[in-house]
Amino acid sequence: MDSPLAFAENLAVDTGRLLLEFFTPNGTSSSLKEDYSIVTEADLSADNLITQTIQNSYPSDSLISEESQTTISESGGAVWVVDPLDGTTNFSLGLPIWGVSIARLFNGWPSVGAIYFPMLDELFTAQSGSGAFLNGERISTQPPIPGQPNSFFSCCTRTHRHYDISIRYKTRILGSACYSFCAVARGMAVISFEATPKIWDIAASWLMVEEAGGKIETIDDSLPFPLAANFDYRQRSFPVLSGATEELTKAARGKIKRRDLVE
Repeated sequence: MDSPLAFAENLAVDTGRLLLEFFTPNGTSSSLKEDYSIVTEADLSADNLITQTIQNSYPSDSLISEESQTTISESGGAVWVVDPLDGTTNFSLGLPIWGVSIARLFNGWPSVGAIYFPMLDELFTAQSGSGAFLNGERISTQPPIPGQPNSFFSCCTRTHRHYDISIRYKTRILGSACYSFCAVARGMAVISFEATPKIWDIAASWLMVEEAGGKIETIDDSLPFPLAANFDYRQRSFPVLSGATEELTKAARGKIKRRDLVE
């Protein structure tokens, strides 16, 4: 059997190819779930492929997926945390930034991650203690270059709705939490903030940023890891901030204020 990392890589790519069969530049029909997030037929087909493949290959492992199983009965051992289609809104509108996120956690913490963006043919991979890679090439975070005016700050659409932001870098909304954090990991963005990501949005991304040398944390001191047993992860978001360096992240944290807390 392949190593967990190779397995995750292959499964992410296979799922990405499946999603490409559903994608059209003119957009795809979608519907709203109970929490008002968007779901498409592609999400459900990708979820089925991922869950069946994991259950067949790792029958003793637990699984959390956005579209099906959102709780685990035990917090120890190995748990796969997957987002079959991150960036569903982009996907449904015919925009190219969307992907598949697959992480394997051990004893509650990310140990392996693979995130694939099919339209861009970008495969991000990481393993705890072994670095982060983009299409097989090692990546690392990059702080702003003195005199370079083009550093950017990536955030989500909910950021400015719920927070007052005074970060000075150019702002970009990419429409995919995973891609936002991967942008930091690869040295493209210097800061990324996602206001309401779920555990499946951050499990692989968290490892990617850390292994690329960056800093990633919640701004409300909540603890996404280790995972908790018998907790429905649909019910909890984690406001997550990442930066190219610990110093940048600390400085950015002081410039992100919840509006209901601002005097």
